[in-house]
Amino acid sequence: MYSFDSRVRYSECDEKCDLSILGLMDYLQDCACFQIQDFGRGVETLSEEGLAWIVGIWEIEIERLPRYCEDIRISTWNYETKRLQAMRCVTISDKAGNQLVRADSQWFIYDADKGRVVRIPESELVHYTGEPRLDMPPLPRRLTTEGDFREAPAVTVSEQHLDTNHHMNNAQYVLIAQESLAALGLTLDLYRITVQYRKMAWLGDTIQPRVYECDRGYVVDLVSDEGETYACVKMEAR
Repeated sequence: MYSFDSRVRYSECDEKCDLSILGLMDYLQDCACFQIQDFGRGVETLSEEGLAWIVGIWEIEIERLPRYCEDIRISTWNYETKRLQAMRCVTISDKAGNQLVRADSQWFIYDADKGRVVRIPESELVHYTGEPRLDMPPLPRRLTTEGDFREAPAVTVSEQHLDTNHHMNNAQYVLIAQESLAALGLTLDLYRITVQYRKMAWLGDTIQPRVYECDRGYVVDLVSDEGETYACVKMEAR
């Protein structure tokens, strides 16, 4: 298991002084990146080889959002690696060791020259640590949408949305989904976030949020001008 300690910063908080959902997503992603970096297989090394890790699915459960100035520990481990995918858990715990946030995720290796996901190289098997998966529901094969939807304001991908892979950062899709609910006057006591990424959004692309109701919340389908899904974000109450 890999861990790092932090203190919730004011710049990471929402209007209630809780860690924002964007800040939460950043911590999960950063912890995975830090572990990869410390294994000597970080962003720059992979980039020189034309490779990058990309996430396919996040499933996140929130028991409580950390508060401003709270000391937290973020931990991650790769519990399974197969031919094309690596499975990774991440947790955020308080000073007493209580899990505030837990997440499961699916990752792939993307080859920029080939423009597609490729078999995970032997060099990346160093990330496997052998700890068991968290006790969470299984990752869904595919998020689906049914029935009528409402459209929230469209978003044009700008430079502030991009990451080192030159496409929109994974956390930004969740932020757009969250803002879409707010724009439509929809609220919920958020407990679970499930995100499936299907198509990369690049600088200048237009993302149209379509908001559907589901049993315990909403599904936000983030689609292109052609109706193709960039990412599907399901947000549920307990």
